[in-house]
Amino acid sequence: MPVTLGDLLADRELGLSVAVAGRGLDRPVSWVHSSELADPTPYLDGGELLLTTGLALTGTAPEDYAARLAAHRLAGLGFGTDLGYARVPAALVRSCTAHGLPLLVVPERTPFLAIAKAVSAALAAESYAQVVRTDQAQRSLTAAALGRGGAGGVVRRLAELLDGWAAVVDAGDTVRVCAPRTAARRLSGLRSELARVRGRHGATSATVADGADHVVLHRLRLPGPGVLAVGRPAPFSPVDLQVVGAAVSVLTLLQARTTAVGRAERALRTAVLRAMVELPGPGVAAIGEPLWGRPPGEGALVLALRGRSGSADELLDALEALDDGPLFFAELDGAVVVVAEPELEADVLAATARVPDVRAGVSEPVRGAGDHPPGGAHNGLPVAGPLHTAVEQASRALDAARRLGRARVRFADLAGSGLHELVPGRDAAAFAEALLHPLVRHDARGRGDLVASLREWLAHHGQWDPAAAALGVHRHTLRARIDKAAELLGRDLDSPGVRAELWFALHVPARP
Repeated sequence: MPVTLGDLLADRELGLSVAVAGRGLDRPVSWVHSSELADPTPYLDGGELLLTTGLALTGTAPEDYAARLAAHRLAGLGFGTDLGYARVPAALVRSCTAHGLPLLVVPERTPFLAIAKAVSAALAAESYAQVVRTDQAQRSLTAAALGRGGAGGVVRRLAELLDGWAAVVDAGDTVRVCAPRTAARRLSGLRSELARVRGRHGATSATVADGADHVVLHRLRLPGPGVLAVGRPAPFSPVDLQVVGAAVSVLTLLQARTTAVGRAERALRTAVLRAMVELPGPGVAAIGEPLWGRPPGEGALVLALRGRSGSADELLDALEALDDGPLFFAELDGAVVVVAEPELEADVLAATARVPDVRAGVSEPVRGAGDHPPGGAHNGLPVAGPLHTAVEQASRALDAARRLGRARVRFADLAGSGLHELVPGRDAAAFAEALLHPLVRHDARGRGDLVASLREWLAHHGQWDPAAAALGVHRHTLRARIDKAAELLGRDLDSPGVRAELWFALHVPARP
């Protein structure tokens, strides 16, 4: 705390006393200056304790003298007695009282230099205390950054150091981290100020008043322009602002380190997952074990996730904050793939739910490696491992979830609902139109109902009589229609593959 008039009065060695308390003795003293000029204010900055023996009063009225000093916002006036005056003149006491200027009595035994030294020593001690406090705060913030808390730990420690609240806001006005949890609500009235600070280039800060709080805003370099907001009811001292500046430096370095390391770690995760998927055989799943622990084994589920933006960063951020049992995840071919124990499925979906329009596809449980030939090959060709199958299932289910607008689709449900759910609607419709076009064109010319006849014939497994009865035509008529269809299609309708393709095409909804 800065030295005040009250601190000087409490120093018994100085022996000062109060003649006029003025507007308070808690005023900080910026410096001590002695002058016998009638108007010393041109040589003062304000905030000083002015010392005089009273010689200035011979050339000016006490009323004017006190008024000038008070208007210049001096901390106070110290009057040395037993030199020019045995006691403080009553007129000066009245004038200082009228203008609220504190007036101290300095006894003859106390040199003015002793008061100056006392103030100088106190200011030096205060300056040293500020340096120590700033250094300790920076060490504390650095330790928080190096701990497991990361940016959240730094923000929590900053709020504790300043006895207030703190928050980091990104370019989209999303609160990344805050302390305490209620701090996010305090930012609702600062949207324009946040945008103004974000919009400036370089190191930018602003101090604003928001209701009962004083708030400091600092621009941060995140993956986009962000802002550190710190607030509390009491104003911020210069040391407090230095502590905030230290937090900005620590958060900036932490973000740079986190970005570089995070990218490398995520790339490594992707490589490990790709190896787990594409390289069957024992031991492959243990590649990432030294870094992330042993991934889930047989019976695990694979979840494929994707958000509205298509970027994996938000999903990976959410999953990295989830520390809950056997779990492995990485970006793979544009989606975030998670391998987790079945009981963790709900936790994974809850953690990623905040990502806009996130969709999830869930595989069937991963089968054991015993179902595949040893060595990962059969007849000289590589055989996909059990995880590969599960990833494919999850990806198919994810495609269906995005196509159908569902938050989650399970492959088991998808497989049970028919082949159409596995094929994108546009692709299926284009295939059906191309395959059936000769028949549709023939029917449009009024030359026979080939499409309906083919559908009914296939529905009755190629049996003529039941199909003809269902159509209400003679079996020879139906045979003639099917022969014509085979001719127009140029395909062998006795082939099971051809029949399967036609059955699929005949049940695809037409494009609008």
